[in-house]
Amino acid sequence: DHTPKPLLVAGGKPLIVWHLERLAAAGFKEIVINHAHLGSLIEQTLGNGSRWGLNIQYSPEPPGALETAGGIATALPMIGDQPFLVVNGDVYCDFDFGRFFRLTVEGWKPLAHLVMVANPAHHTGGDFSLDGERVVYAKGEATFTYAGIGVFSPAFFAEVKPGTIMKLRPLLDAAIAAGSLTGERFTGRWVDVGTPQRLAELDADLRNA
Repeated sequence: DHTPKPLLVAGGKPLIVWHLERLAAAGFKEIVINHAHLGSLIEQTLGNGSRWGLNIQYSPEPPGALETAGGIATALPMIGDQPFLVVNGDVYCDFDFGRFFRLTVEGWKPLAHLVMVANPAHHTGGDFSLDGERVVYAKGEATFTYAGIGVFSPAFFAEVKPGTIMKLRPLLDAAIAAGSLTGERFTGRWVDVGTPQRLAELDADLRNA
């Protein structure tokens, strides 16, 4: 009620700060944060990002938010015309962002590339399956959950008007149908911090690490 999820503290620092530190270490410099619920607190807490050697810009969403695709499409003028990394602010992960930094610098060909993880206990059905590097519709028991981490080309959101309320899933489904959505499985630490219990468990694990 009083703290946006990216500012929830685990292991002594806000969730989003874990991301910022890893992004900075990976070589990223330009960060765009789109926010809705209590977004002003995020801006007050993180500022311009200089303490991490980053330049942070903010893309506020209206009350009710715009969902993932709508939020990204609205923020595109700040992002430019090169592929970019998307990371959900309410997850914890120890993913190596450095490889994606190198790929975005070298030129990224797929319109969208997703990071997938083993299905957590609260989402046992998963989201998709993998056929090599190609993301396909969920089938059988070999399903995975989208981690909220991916590399996208601005062209992926070309048909979404800024300010539109739109989820990411319809765009992903269209890319699957076109055979153009790629992905990979991540087997490291990943937590969707969606409940007080999962936050407490993550906090304890990080403090005892």
